Amino acid sequence: MSTQEAVIKVEGLTVQYGDNIVLDNVSFEVYRGEIFVIAGGSGCGKSTLLKHIIGLDIPKAGNIFINGINTTNIDDDEMAKLRRGIGMLFQGSALFGSMTIGENVSLPLTEFTELTREAMQLIVKMKLGMVELSGYENHFPSELSGGMKKRAGIARAMVMEPAMLFLDEPSAGLDPITSAEMDILIKKINSGIGTTMVIVTHELETIFNVSNRIIMLDKDTKGIIAEGDPRALKEHSRDPKIRNFFNRQPDRKKN
Repeated sequence: MSTQEAVIKVEGLTVQYGDNIVLDNVSFEVYRGEIFVIAGGSGCGKSTLLKHIIGLDIPKAGNIFINGINTTNIDDDEMAKLRRGIGMLFQGSALFGSMTIGENVSLPLTEFTELTREAMQLIVKMKLGMVELSGYENHFPSELSGGMKKRAGIARAMVMEPAMLFLDEPSAGLDPITSAEMDILIKKINSGIGTTMVIVTHELETIFNVSNRIIMLDKDTKGIIAEGDPRALKEHSRDPKIRNFFNRQPDRKKN
């Protein structure tokens, strides 16, 4: 659980592409050791927000601080150094099909460290073991199921021992049982080594199963319409958009 020490601060973030404003004046904090979820309906800017937090895109306005460093005004070398302390699982796992699982997982070690091959192999085995993929070092991504690819992606994201882990729709495309197993793995990693996690998802089961705290984005207002414990929001919010989302009720105005 959180120690209430903010390791990520987003202040007045505005994202705009041409004339289209996606996010307008968004502010929030993520605390050390918590599982923080960015939720909301399709097209509300969840993945866009995540990309800006990790520095893949530059905002129109506002500031983003990671461990006190303002990522909106540092150079590429400083940003690359900062990224070594964070791990990222993309929606499609982003594994290289021509490389084995072991080679995929060891890629950050090969690029950013001077470890021996033996040391890298040992670390890879440890990380694959953590995600229950022991013995799959020599398999190719095409030989793995969707859930296994996601877990391999998490192993690669964790190989540099990051203090923060970002996951973009970790349950997308998975069947209910595999999705539940992913939720268990996320909680296991968080409780076992205290990794701060920021997760983008619209899956209600995942939101209720893993999150300590959430923000909910809204496409119409282009900002945050709810923040806090999702269970409390479901039970007590008076905002119809929030109630509809958490209770899987369609917006009657659109029908």
